[in-house]
Formats: sequence, structure tokens, C-alpha cells
Amino acid sequence: MKNLLLSATALGLALTAGSAYAADLPSRKAPPTYIAPAPVATWTGFYVGLNAGGTFGGTQDVNVGTYGLYFNPAVGGSLGVASASALAGTGNFPVSNGGFIGGGQIGYNYQFYNNFVAGLEADIQGLAGGSSTATSATGAAVPGIAGATVTGGVTTNKSLDYLGTVRGRIGYLVTPTLLLYGTGGLAYGGANSSSSVFQGYNGLSAGVTTAWGTAGSYSDTLVGWTAGAGVEWLFMPNWSAKLEYLYYDLGTVSYGSGALGSVVAATGASAFTNVVGTTTKFDGHIVRAGVNYHFNWGAPAPVLAKY
Repeated sequence: MKNLLLSATALGLALTAGSAYAADLPSRKAPPTYIAPAPVATWTGFYVGLNAGGTFGGTQDVNVGTYGLYFNPAVGGSLGVASASALAGTGNFPVSNGGFIGGGQIGYNYQFYNNFVAGLEADIQGLAGGSSTATSATGAAVPGIAGATVTGGVTTNKSLDYLGTVRGRIGYLVTPTLLLYGTGGLAYGGANSSSSVFQGYNGLSAGVTTAWGTAGSYSDTLVGWTAGAGVEWLFMPNWSAKLEYLYYDLGTVSYGSGALGSVVAATGASAFTNVVGTTTKFDGHIVRAGVNYHFNWGAPAPVLAKY
């Protein structure tokens, strides 16, 4: 019995000592579950996109000037008729140059100092409804001949076939995904203009034509400048939407028309001759919306945490 009690006591002490020793051993806990941080918005990289909007305002007048060059009283020419023709063929004739504009853009952004974004963007757009023609009836009294007038009309047109820009952009991030920016640079476009003057008079000498007219036109690519501002929102990691205003100025063009005047029908000799010149400016305002896809090529690689 005594041996049994001693054995039980020894076993109890051994179990107690083993538990204490186990408690002193270092423990190894399972690592915490990794939760990836939310992606950080970055504007650095290339992008492409589409845009659509409208053009309006700017210079609408097409200025047509008719100037006396020559008259020949020997064949029935009249200085008074030539003067009335010049007056009736001169004026500012307005045309509307507003319309729909739409196209695409490509660019590159660089984000620096956390809140600043600089970049370069090129775009090209076609214009629809931007061509306008105006016809105005004109007339002028003939000096020195009571009741006599030269009457007729002037038709003018101007349009842009396309408009493109190459611009720098500099902006500030109000929030990591909202960019306010200013922009400016080169603008170019396919400009067209035409004018025609047609007139008539019933008081010239027999054999001298009593109706005459001429027309001229211009078509070329113009290069100028543009400036504006906009706001762009990065609503997804690779997608942004923008709203933008631009003013563009492609400069002023001048072109001439053929001779305007009356001739002797039988011989073709000039009774009087005037010359016609046309001047107009291509400028205007653009308001457009767009969407861009950001490739983020060239953006800095994300820093990965190490464990």
C-alpha cells in the first residue's frame, strides 16, 4: 500500500513538472490574413479616347468689298453705274458657323508632386452642320441718273471640314481622381469660303450688257492657336470622363474674284470693270465631352509588401 501511494505521488509530480515545462516553451501563432490595400489612383501614362460636342460663336461676317478699276465712256461705260455697282457689291454678310463636332484624342500624362499633372494631347475632329450660306439682296442708286439703280445679290459661304489641335495640359488634382486643368497650343483646320456677286441694270447704252457677275473661293488648311480649360474625372482605375472648353483662332483669309463689270456684247470691250475681294476669319468656341482609356504605360510599378 505504501509503495502504491509513493508511485501515485511520483506520477502526479511528473505530470505537474511536464505541464510547467510545456508552458515555458515558445509558441508559434498562425500569420494574420493578408488584406490587399486599395489601388492608388495614378494619372501617369498614355491614354486614348473619343469626344463629341458643339462649336459656336466666333467671327461670322464674310466681308465682301467691290472697288472701281476702270470705265470707258467711249463704248457706253458710266462712272455712275460703276460706282453704284461697287457700292451694291460691298458689305459684311453674316453666316452661322455653329455645328456638331466629334472625333478622337491621344495623349500622355505625368503626375508629379502628388497633386500636379502635366501632359501633351493631340486630337482631330470632323464637323457636321458647320457650313453655312447666306444670300443678301443689294442695290444702290446710280449717281447723276434719277431713279436708276444697280440691283442684285451677294452670296457668301464659310465652313470647316475638320479641326485638330496639339496642346499641352497642366492641372491640379482636387482629389486623387478629380483633375482641373488648363490647356493650350497649336490648332489647324480645313477652311473653305466662297462669295459671289451678281448684278443688273437696264439703263446702259444699246449693245452693252446689263447683267454681270463674278465669284471667288478659298480652300486650304489653316494653322493657328487654341486655349481653354477643363475638368476630368478618373471614375475607374483605367477610365476617365472629361468636360472641356476651347477657343480656337485659325487666322484671317483673303481671296479675290474675277472681274465684275459690263462689256459691249458685240466686241467684248469693257464698258466698266470692278474688282471684288473677300475677307473672313476662322475662329470660334468649342464645348465638348469625352471619355479616355488610360493604359498606364510608363507609370511607376506598385511597391509590394514583403513578409
